[in-house]
Amino acid sequence: MPDQSVPLRVLDLTDELAYQGARLLVGLGADVVRVAKPEDRGPADALHWHAGKRLVRADPDELAPSADIVLESGPVHRLRGVREDGSSRWPDAVHVVVTPFGLTGPRRHWTGDDLVLASAGGMTWLGGMPAGQPKPPPREQAVQLAGAHAALGALLGVHSGTGQLVDISVQEAVAATLETGAIAWVHGGHHPMRNGGVYEHVAHRIFTASDGYVAGGYSGSDRMWTDLLAWLAEEGEAGDLTGERWSDAVTRWRDRPHVDEIVQRFVGRRTAREVAEQGRARALPWAEVVEPAQLPDNPQLRARDFFLRVGEARDVGFPWRTPESLEPLAEAGSWRTPARRPRRGTAPGGALSGVRVLDLTWVLAGPYVTKTLGEHGADIIKIESRHRQDPTRFAPSMRLRPGAGPDDAGYFLNFNRNKRSVALNLRTEQGRELVRALVPHCDVVVENFSPGVLARWGMDYDSLTALNPGVILVSMAGAGQTGPWRDAVTFADTLAAMSGLSGETRDPGGPPQGLTFGLGDMVAANAAVLATLELLLGEEGGHVDLSQLEAMAATMGPALLEAQLGAPGDGRKAGYPNRSAWAVPHGVYPAAGPDRWVAIAALDEGQWQALRDLANLPDPVDRRTHEDEIDEALGAWTRDQRAEDLARRLQDAGVAAAVVATGEDLVDRDEHLAARGFYPVLEHPLAGPVKHEGIVARLSRTPGALTAAAPLLGEHTAEVLGELVGLDEERLVRLKAEGVTE
Repeated sequence: MPDQSVPLRVLDLTDELAYQGARLLVGLGADVVRVAKPEDRGPADALHWHAGKRLVRADPDELAPSADIVLESGPVHRLRGVREDGSSRWPDAVHVVVTPFGLTGPRRHWTGDDLVLASAGGMTWLGGMPAGQPKPPPREQAVQLAGAHAALGALLGVHSGTGQLVDISVQEAVAATLETGAIAWVHGGHHPMRNGGVYEHVAHRIFTASDGYVAGGYSGSDRMWTDLLAWLAEEGEAGDLTGERWSDAVTRWRDRPHVDEIVQRFVGRRTAREVAEQGRARALPWAEVVEPAQLPDNPQLRARDFFLRVGEARDVGFPWRTPESLEPLAEAGSWRTPARRPRRGTAPGGALSGVRVLDLTWVLAGPYVTKTLGEHGADIIKIESRHRQDPTRFAPSMRLRPGAGPDDAGYFLNFNRNKRSVALNLRTEQGRELVRALVPHCDVVVENFSPGVLARWGMDYDSLTALNPGVILVSMAGAGQTGPWRDAVTFADTLAAMSGLSGETRDPGGPPQGLTFGLGDMVAANAAVLATLELLLGEEGGHVDLSQLEAMAATMGPALLEAQLGAPGDGRKAGYPNRSAWAVPHGVYPAAGPDRWVAIAALDEGQWQALRDLANLPDPVDRRTHEDEIDEALGAWTRDQRAEDLARRLQDAGVAAAVVATGEDLVDRDEHLAARGFYPVLEHPLAGPVKHEGIVARLSRTPGALTAAAPLLGEHTAEVLGELVGLDEERLVRLKAEGVTE
């Protein structure tokens, strides 16, 4: 077995496409050696992305034989470790390669930065005001997602026990993280429209308080509505919402503008902090929208020692245990011995073949964890019930398909493939006993209950280890298992508000717009998968206390550091929200047709010269000073050309560009995603053949697969309870009659 006291050795050959991957591996305790290369980012970026690494000046070919993982990123033509035939030059290592569009397919040679790739992957389309430019989430979330998948692919490769090449496409990392952005088109033939931050499928948004902004709403369980209504009524501000007709969720959804108007009037008479504090006290999902610079004042993050010191600055920590400090990147020696950690031995099937997971989660963050584990070979046993109705099965707004019911709800289908469903009513003692009986047969238990629920059921970590000493428990509470906000009820929008992300969605001079998809859920899910894989490698079990708030806040490090060290000027203004400190021009420009757009970025002098010549742009000595003039000329050139033709023409000239893709573009029009098979079809017994979002981390030797459509509710109850617990048919019939298995 491997010596777990020896940290993983990581050779870091990344650019900004995978900085986050190397940083996450630092957070997991890996020994990360970065090969010296010119950096063109400011001090805040350099400090955040490279702290905790060692800098060496050596040929990567000399270092790769001593590495467990080689992490490399950039456009295909700049890769050092990939041969012309697509194979790795370092086959004994887990060689993870992050490129803009992947190593195969007709666009494998295309280039791009966060804006271009967020656009190609469908994320930019979801942001911004209806009458303005689309825009991606702040702080380069697209490439941060790709980096997280790179770290995930690296640990999967190590777990598989064999050296292999891991292909990560930034476009696909984004396309797998849109919530309903593409699957609404798959199931309902429509795609969400950008609207300034109002969720299309849940009744959540940003409201204006008397002195700021809050995020909140009234979707989820019935209690989310009844308790909010009681709060409004206590204050004499419920209007007509106490009428019987508003008790119907369908009515509230259909007439949501009227409900929102009354809620906005209520919020507008109070401070943001007052609404957030009273909402938390009532266990309702409300949060103040804060700026990243305010994060160190958050009592929950302080109580959990989330922040770390890097030199004289304070940075965000990691989505799991955070060290007190990290040393800034400094030149040091490389590995002294060529020996690599012993490997586990090649795993048959997927990298997680033989791992069994007990899935006690619902909605998005938890199911996204088990979806990822399942597509790499783990056996996922999903516990669910009509008595704890997962909104993604039961809420009409999340079914997406016309006429769909709980068993063919489109949202549920996408995020619950490759799982077996066991119906157990956990409100009954027999139901809880059967869950406990499954624990000895599982390697991992994943749950996103409120803190304390498992303990009341006799299923806290200590109780689980009595049943299975090597079990891994992954807890995914919104704010974590400890701290003054441990009981806070959170949705994706409240986590974005607490983390500082929503505060950065404002256009200069405007209000925060928020997001219209659950980015925080999937960021947290990726972090939970990484922590799970680390414990699986250690083969000793453990408890992952994953705070979704901390996972989202961990993406805001450059913003927090810029507040301390100074931010580079980026030239952003209300009409040009997509400008960058690192490139001119850099934005989203109109194309021919209604609401069609193309993202363009001149990432170096060669790209600028090619773009200038193609579009006949003015060529001032100082492009930053004349950015308005350049943008106006570029927009005039693009507006009469088809977005698809324009992106291809620009990329052929070496300029980073992409269509600002809608869900329809991704699913039905993108020849590159089609060539890479990113939307595979699974046959569902009720829905028929259905496209699903594909696997992001493509491992060459243990690739994983989508093997089964999402289960019907309780479809595998008899199979699993018979196979693992030994229940016979007579007992199963009795349990069903007693309401335990429903």
